Amino acid sequence: MAPGLLDLAHWSTWAVCAVIKLPQLAAVLAAGSARGISVGSLLLELAGFLVFLRYQIYYGYPLQTYLEYPIIIAQDVVLLLFILHFSGNMKRALFYAVTFGGAWYMLTLQKWIIDLAMNLCTLISAASKLAQLQCLWQTKDSGQVSALTWSMSAYTCATRILTTVMTTNDLAVLIRFITMLVLNIWVTATILHYRKIKKTD
Repeated sequence: MAPGLLDLAHWSTWAVCAVIKLPQLAAVLAAGSARGISVGSLLLELAGFLVFLRYQIYYGYPLQTYLEYPIIIAQDVVLLLFILHFSGNMKRALFYAVTFGGAWYMLTLQKWIIDLAMNLCTLISAASKLAQLQCLWQTKDSGQVSALTWSMSAYTCATRILTTVMTTNDLAVLIRFITMLVLNIWVTATILHYRKIKKTD
């Protein structure tokens, strides 16, 4: 029973993550605008994902417990490029690439750096969700923000809580996924709330 449940959790997580940002990318492309999407939120999310991926690789955790991260990171990079393109800030892309590339290298120079970064990673990822929430509260408009993408993020956090408990049982990883689950649900609910208000106006 347990191995079957674990496999289902892994496969469903990978399947969802393979398309997780597509609704968001489609919304931005269709509108030719990134209105309502917080660039700060996306950058913080990318930073959190990169730290988390580096941590998993450094400690030699099973590939199936973090395989979705390279997929999500690639989709986030494409989304960031779309946002920069539509806002006329493409020059920033090189700066972001150099910054993230340097950080990726520096993270594993010392064991304490990657451990500290992992603890900060939860705060960084939480800050990314709060930045998106703040953007929604300020504009009172969900714009091109995809509720489907955020609800899929909540689902993958729930499955990753299950797989972490069943495999590595790493407390830092568990705290991260529980925090992200709560915040993803909050963002999804906020998007739906403003969408409902807009429809009734």
